[in-house]
Amino acid sequence: GVIAAQNRQRLEKVFTPKAEAAWHLHELTQDLNLSAFILYSSAAGVLGNPGQANYAAANGFLDALAEHRHSLGLPATSLAWGMWSEGMAATLDTTALARNKRDGMLGITSTDGLALFDAALCSPEATLVPARLDLTELRARASDGAGIPSILHGVVRPSARRTATAATAPAGQSLAERLAGRTPQERGELLLDLVREQVAAVLGMVNPAAVDLERSFKDMGFDSLTAVELRNRLTEASGARLPATLVFDHPTPAALVELLMDQLRPATAETAEDLSVLEELDRLERAMAGGPAGERADGAQLVLHRLKNLTALWESLHSDGPGDLDLDSVTDDEMFGLIDNELGLS
Repeated sequence: GVIAAQNRQRLEKVFTPKAEAAWHLHELTQDLNLSAFILYSSAAGVLGNPGQANYAAANGFLDALAEHRHSLGLPATSLAWGMWSEGMAATLDTTALARNKRDGMLGITSTDGLALFDAALCSPEATLVPARLDLTELRARASDGAGIPSILHGVVRPSARRTATAATAPAGQSLAERLAGRTPQERGELLLDLVREQVAAVLGMVNPAAVDLERSFKDMGFDSLTAVELRNRLTEASGARLPATLVFDHPTPAALVELLMDQLRPATAETAEDLSVLEELDRLERAMAGGPAGERADGAQLVLHRLKNLTALWESLHSDGPGDLDLDSVTDDEMFGLIDNELGLS
């Protein structure tokens, strides 16, 4: 389980056979002339592994015990094994295997494992990590900003191909900035793409478009681990504060999009009327920015004149003076007359 789900029983279940048993062996044999003291630890304690908080802690104890014995001049080797391709690993489903692959961990065969074991016995180091790492996948993750364990920063460099691709994206632009100035439909489409991409990444799907918006996460095969991973991915991508129970409270991708639409709603525009005006101004701004470079001078002057008149109209409608126009009681004729006057049409 994850850290928040730990309790005394869960900790005891893994600490008793791991940490406590190892400590008893240490105490019972420290005065004997041993040639070797070998501990089977796990890469979970070195690199981390989602949903194995107690297991990672117990194995971290084994690594520390090996270092402690070395400090006392006693033999010890703690092997923080990576994933094996046989045994329990053979029972993993496709989602779990895809998650391990994204984390850059490949399976070890029995032949490779025996060779790594022999090599470890020849090493003077107290703690070693016999594991197969997919450096290509880890470089890709580093380039995409997905994050890798800090202990690997010295051996994993972002791939040149991914770095070049990332350079074409807006540098440092947050999702909120990408959403700013867009219509509700455009924001919905952008968030829909985001949710589909993250769901597909967690499930190991090649095509994000294949994610069914109305299908429940439970039916897709999500469990507690994949639920936490999706929540973490969306939190990092969106900057929004999302609950750990995200996929249970919002059980479909469509429901997630609605939540993000609400979480990332622009802070301006307190009313529907204000929102529609701002959206129209956003469209106008984009139209002006994308207009023909060689627009005629008289046309540009006409646009400038209209913009000045619209500014004056807005100021007259929202001035702080005693003569404010009451928009709730004004008649249609009075409103049209004001607009005609401001635009110079009367």
